[in-house]
Formats: sequence, C-alpha cells, structure tokens
Amino acid sequence: DKSEFGTFTDRGKFWLESPYTKIMSDLSLACDPRTGLLAYPAGCVIILLNPRKNKQQHILNSSRKAITTLAFSPDGKYVVTGESGHMPAVRVWEVSEHAQVAELQEHKYGVSCVAFSPNGKYIVSVGYQHDMMVNVWNWKKNVVVAANKVSSKVTAVSFSYDSSYFVTAGNRHVKFWYLDHTKTSKLNATVPLLGRSGLLGELRNNFFSDVACGRGRQSSSTFCITSSGLLCEFNDRRLLDKWVDLRSSQATCLSVTEEFIFCGCSDGTVRVFSPVNLHFLCSLPRPHCLGADIASVVEAR
Repeated sequence: DKSEFGTFTDRGKFWLESPYTKIMSDLSLACDPRTGLLAYPAGCVIILLNPRKNKQQHILNSSRKAITTLAFSPDGKYVVTGESGHMPAVRVWEVSEHAQVAELQEHKYGVSCVAFSPNGKYIVSVGYQHDMMVNVWNWKKNVVVAANKVSSKVTAVSFSYDSSYFVTAGNRHVKFWYLDHTKTSKLNATVPLLGRSGLLGELRNNFFSDVACGRGRQSSSTFCITSSGLLCEFNDRRLLDKWVDLRSSQATCLSVTEEFIFCGCSDGTVRVFSPVNLHFLCSLPRPHCLGADIASVVEAR
C-alpha cells in the first residue's frame, strides 16, 4: 500500500520515501519552545526533528488520514494534530512515548487548525470552511466544553496569555471567542461558545493569514497579518486601530514575543517590529535558496 510519502509494509510499518515534505503552511510546522524540537507532518506521519542533533523520529497515525495541522502543548510533552478526510479526528500524542493519549471526533470534513491553551487544559480545533465548527475541549476528560459555528474560512488561531479567550483569523475574518470557565468546568455539558467579531474598518475585505495574541505588557493586544502584506494590531476593545505596511508582496506568518514581532514574508524575508508601537526594527538575513549547497561555494579570487 503506497502513498506519495512512503509505503506500508505487510506488518503495518510505514517506510518514508523521504524524511522531508513540503510544509503547506505555518500551521503544519510546530516548535517546542523549551527544547527546540520541530514537528511537521508527512502524510499520516508526524516527523519529530531535533535540529541540534540532526536526528528525527516518527509517530504514525494509525488511521492513515493525512495530518493537516499540529501544535505542541505549553510544556512540550504533547502534540495535538488535526486531519483531513471524512469524520477526521483531533488526536493528542505523548511525545516521549510516541503514543496517542486522546481522540476527539466532532468534525465532519477536515480540521484546519488546532491549539493548546497556555494553561494546557483546553484544546481548540477549527474545521474546514464547509465543516463550520469551532470546538473547545477538555482533552484529558475527552469532552467538548464549548462549541459554535463559524462560516468563514479560518486559517489561524491563537490563545490569549491567560487562556480566557482565543482569536481566529481567515478570509475577511477576525473573531474573538470567550471562555466562561464557570460553565466550561461542568462535566458533560457543551455550552455555546461566545464569539465577537473584530472591528476591521477599512481593512474588512482583507485575508488575514495569521494571528498571535500579545505577551507581557502587550497581552491586551492582538496582532494579525494580511496576505497583502500588512501588520495589524487590535486593541482590548477588538478594534483594529493600528497597521503598518510590511513592504512585501505577500505575508504568510508571524510570531510574537514580549519584545518582538517576527513577520514571515515572500522571498524568505522576515521583518521584525516592536509590539509596543509597531515600529520597524530590522529585516533578518535571507536564507539561501532551496537546493543551494553552500559548502560547494568557492571564494572568488
């Protein structure tokens, strides 16, 4: 039984044809901030890469459904994955044992993004556009605690630092979803998830390709980028009140710390801004082109 990524043997093992695969989006690449371990999918396989030791391990999804998105838990002990296909599951894997420890099947067509809450208690999963569902589940009790419908195409999700809300972003869509912990703590009772749209103003027709909630002193802010190349900031009233031009033809991803905002743009460009005032700080050196063997470069005489 062969796929584009490898071959299943008669004994149920899966041999990768190549340890590398195209990363479709930043949602299919995750990094454990404690150890630097990278996780990314190759079909139905999770590849765990240690870049310091240049060693990798694999976790096989026994359902053989392609993994579309993944994320580490805050402590790095677990990875949550979403799948494509009919009745896809959201699965939680223990990294050290390479074993599945939880499974949730509440989506119908595919899972576009997943995320752990910073307190590690909840997982949010957003379905494909035709799935139209956003679920919050207490994964250790394997129960959905809050859910609602979302009609837009969602491509990114980010939790607030205090785990009280999360934000989804996508096509003409930025929405803030609030968790009522007094209700979500009840067992076997799914409550409606309260959602409030971001006030987009004149940028309402943009495609918001990624979102990240602020950290530290900027924890009340939410940062987004548009595919057209704008970095935007929402204040604590959900109002998009600041934005700057990234001066790039396209922007695809961002990462926010207490001191910096890193924006991934076209042609390998990474712009760095201050989260306090969105002032431009620098552009990182561009990486070498794919396939370039820098060891073979000979210094010009």
